[in-house]
Amino acid sequence: MAKILIIDDEPGIRTTLADILHDEGHRTTLCESGEEGLAQYAREEVDLIILDLWLPGIDGMAVLERLRAAGAPPVIVVSGHGNVDTAVRATRLGAYDFLEKPLSLERVLLTVNHALADRRLREQVRDLRRHLTLEELLIGESDVMKKLDQQVRSAAPSNSRVLITGENGSGKEIVARNLHRLSHRAEQPFIDVNCAAIPEELIESELFGHRKGAFTGAIDERKGKFELADGGTLFLDEIGDMSLKTQAKVLRVLQEQTFQKVGGQQTITVDVRVIAATNKDLEAEIGGGSFRSDLYYRLNVIPIEVPPLRTRGNDIVLLAEYFLRRFAAESGAPRKKLSAGAATKLRAYHWPGNVRELRNVIERLAILLPGETIEAEDIQLGTRAEAVAPIAANLTLKEARDEFEKQYILARLKELAGNVSRTADALGVERSNLYRKLHAYGIRVERP
Repeated sequence: MAKILIIDDEPGIRTTLADILHDEGHRTTLCESGEEGLAQYAREEVDLIILDLWLPGIDGMAVLERLRAAGAPPVIVVSGHGNVDTAVRATRLGAYDFLEKPLSLERVLLTVNHALADRRLREQVRDLRRHLTLEELLIGESDVMKKLDQQVRSAAPSNSRVLITGENGSGKEIVARNLHRLSHRAEQPFIDVNCAAIPEELIESELFGHRKGAFTGAIDERKGKFELADGGTLFLDEIGDMSLKTQAKVLRVLQEQTFQKVGGQQTITVDVRVIAATNKDLEAEIGGGSFRSDLYYRLNVIPIEVPPLRTRGNDIVLLAEYFLRRFAAESGAPRKKLSAGAATKLRAYHWPGNVRELRNVIERLAILLPGETIEAEDIQLGTRAEAVAPIAANLTLKEARDEFEKQYILARLKELAGNVSRTADALGVERSNLYRKLHAYGIRVERP
């Protein structure tokens, strides 16, 4: 079942499309203008969009441009005034397909099925590539990495909960994904939740789902992460940033493997393995009253600590060479090599940003350095392209948080030459999520 957004100013077309799609088991949201469609897309994620080109106000081409810039899913364009030039232009703007009115309902269903299948295939390929990358990044010759590898292989086959600790950027999510990949749940979903990135008022809905009408904006019933992870693994990243109220509800689910959706009465039973991660000292957080001791002991069945990059010796150079091979393969350019001096400089640096920082440094060199050999003097460490400006003292906490986030995104965009995909990867968010933040903060991306 897919969620499909239909944007068309003709009520008959909207109703007909909705009816045939409902018969196929899909859910639809109907909008009669480009402005309404864009606003709806900003509120709710969808799997497919059907867009009419002739709309009042913002025309369909402009809507298509904005949707593709925001990283939208496949868009099927329809028009009653189509010609070859219009179809070509729509395709160049990123439309999945172009259908002429009057619509053939069989053709519509065929195109919808193809578009959804193509999207699923692309997601599977992306996940496969990511999993292969994750496997390689856990390989290292240092003693601490051999110990980590053994811990992961020993813990993976069990259903026991795992608490992963380590500094930011050290690879905690990589460890979690490998625990899942090596478990008997590997064919089932791996669902990750960044507890620090979700507003407090939305975290319960995100974890447990909600019923239609449960709160303002709950226009459809939604599954939560626990339900989506049924049979598989749920990764709670940055668990130390979860509120005490939500901690209590998560504890109850861990004890009973049951929960209720927000606004719901039905008890849902799930079979989920929970892996949590944090960069905080949870025992200190317990002492300060910001983390529940009973939840800590529920999560900390198998503790795994991810070592910081600075303790991994020659693994630093091995990782740098891996990143150089990867970037060369992605760009089709010749692979750059590290000189002996460059390798020494990389090993000597303390890497406060860990593997994430190393990846960014090597990617910058792979893209910007004209020569084929990276020398020590080519490597700039410990600096940022743009410092984040100080935050005014008279702001509320939410205003200060938003302002810092905006400035930080601007700094990373500038550092990565305006490349939104690489910035999203560096920030650890989905590209579509970053596009929404850019729109919300009024940030225009200008690439040289």
